[in-house]
Amino acid sequence: MIELAHALYTRAMGMQVVFYKVDEGRLCAWRAQIPKRRPFEGTTMASGRSLPHDLAQFVVESTLRLPHGFWGLLAAGATFESVRGRRRTRPGRQMIRTHHAALVTTEHLVNGHVAAWRAQSPTPVGPALDAMLARWQALPVGAEMRVEWRVLPTRTPRTPTSHASRPSTPSSPSK
Repeated sequence: MIELAHALYTRAMGMQVVFYKVDEGRLCAWRAQIPKRRPFEGTTMASGRSLPHDLAQFVVESTLRLPHGFWGLLAAGATFESVRGRRRTRPGRQMIRTHHAALVTTEHLVNGHVAAWRAQSPTPVGPALDAMLARWQALPVGAEMRVEWRVLPTRTPRTPTSHASRPSTPSSPSK
């Protein structure tokens, strides 16, 4: 039972992301790590008095559980040019191409929610953005704020196998 719980926990682990303030708090940077892979870094962006773009994007995507936005694709193995320390791979680029329309739609959706929140209009992600803004504003320069992109295990339907449906293996040639 313990082994099963550990296996489920390991499969459900997500990408760890650390956001931190640089340049006396005027800028934000982040680095991330997927279990059993090398860490990688995003671009540095303006911070100002509000949430930095990538942190706001993280909050909206995770709150609305949008799997094909920037953070979901990054956690699934996409290799974006803007991410340093992550080698561009054919499967990582293909993932971006495959989900390009959803990625663009998610970006527009995120921008709409963030714009509504900044205008103090109602949005279902408002409370999550408010909470993250409070965390971000309380974060001292030099400290780190950790968040996690949870990757839930995907269930693959199993098909019963019978001897008749198994591929035959060629017999060894006799000598």
